[in-house]
Amino acid sequence: MDVNAASASSSSSSSCATQETEDLLHLRLPFDDGHERAPLLLPTKIMDAADEKGERPDLSEDTAHQISVDPWYQVGFVLITGVNSAYVLGYSGSIMVPLGWIAGTCGLLLAAAISMYANALLARLHEVGGKRHIRYRDLAGHIYGRKMYALTWALQYVNLFMINTGFIILAGQALKATYALFRDDGAVKLPYCIAISGFICALFAFGIPYLSALRVWLGFSTLFSLIYIVIAFVLSLRDGITAPARDYSIPGSRGTRIFTTIGAVADLVFAYNTGMLPEIQATIRPPVVKNMEKALWFQFTAGSLPLYAVTFMGYWAYGNSTSSYLLNNVRGPVWIKATANLSAFLQTVIALHIFASPMYEFLDTKYGSGRGGPFAFHNVMFRVLVRGGYLTVNTLVAAVLPFLGDFMSLTGALSTFPLTFVLANHMYLMVKRHKLSAIQKSWHWLNVIGFSGLAVAAAVAAIRLIMLDSSTYHFFADL
Repeated sequence: MDVNAASASSSSSSSCATQETEDLLHLRLPFDDGHERAPLLLPTKIMDAADEKGERPDLSEDTAHQISVDPWYQVGFVLITGVNSAYVLGYSGSIMVPLGWIAGTCGLLLAAAISMYANALLARLHEVGGKRHIRYRDLAGHIYGRKMYALTWALQYVNLFMINTGFIILAGQALKATYALFRDDGAVKLPYCIAISGFICALFAFGIPYLSALRVWLGFSTLFSLIYIVIAFVLSLRDGITAPARDYSIPGSRGTRIFTTIGAVADLVFAYNTGMLPEIQATIRPPVVKNMEKALWFQFTAGSLPLYAVTFMGYWAYGNSTSSYLLNNVRGPVWIKATANLSAFLQTVIALHIFASPMYEFLDTKYGSGRGGPFAFHNVMFRVLVRGGYLTVNTLVAAVLPFLGDFMSLTGALSTFPLTFVLANHMYLMVKRHKLSAIQKSWHWLNVIGFSGLAVAAAVAAIRLIMLDSSTYHFFADL
């Protein structure tokens, strides 16, 4: 009897363990309507390794997207794709021209150090309270409550929407610049190029279901980035060697310089930060904090070198006449410049998908069917309708207000400052307040107050720039 009882108990225990393991592997979380979400793709080996180390906390919510499967270097390339997007072709004009050599150089290095620190703080909060917070708003909601959840989501939405809009403007500029190399009749205007760019970005979004699925596309993104950065660097170097003395003085009146300087500071923040670090960290394999820190070091060391190279070289070659799109300044063979512009266009299509992924994840999780694979017909049609609609709005805004530099400044002011610096430091204070010394608490409060003030000043400067440009250029301007 004892043997049989033990055997039955063992069988029951084994059955329960098997069922529990199956539940964990599929992470099936019920909807309110009684249906179950399709299984998340968490490899068994990864989960077993995490179990052994005790490094797999509960997930804060279910998601329709793939998580916890990417190695740290893939996540590093996601970050580098954002840092070295075609936006880098504008930093010579938007950062160096308003700040000059000394302030511009120091600003880029200081912004990198501060951004690395703030992002590391945020990465360490990914597993607060025994849960893995896979969205920025989840983390804020866990620490502050429901109202802050909604506010954080609103700030992040504004941030990502404006970044996506800026990417479509960039892609449109690259297409127009390519056309102008071969024909100078003005027949193809910027709004037309923006519309084409939005359509191509939508086609790409339909075929890439989630952030982790980029994989090989990150390799193409890196290749495209190197092409336009190397071409811009080499052609700028050649122009700088043969050009007469350049003017490096900061243009504008004293009052104008104040606003352009504040705007440039916002651009410095914009250059290094995504505003969606928890969402990117959600894709990384355990141990998630250690691996994310590796990815961040990769971004802020080797990943930032191309940014520095093209920014400094562009300003050195053209001085304060550097444009907001460096490839408009360089001189060289038509086919080389066309290659650079087309590479910038293609890289922008890939980079936009990264910054649109939190919105896609929200829509897919909340409104998607949850049935079948990502390429099931009904799921593809859902992406066509929903993502197509979202990018249509982005494209329309980009065509109406194609002021790229202003978008960078306003995005940095309204969203990147609060999300990356103000919230990161304050959340760290809230979570670690009993473990921090008085000096450490003072340091974090200094960051909270200081960056809040900078955010307000930068927003005022950016709105002023938009008002000036809006009075100078009409809607759907052909810049």
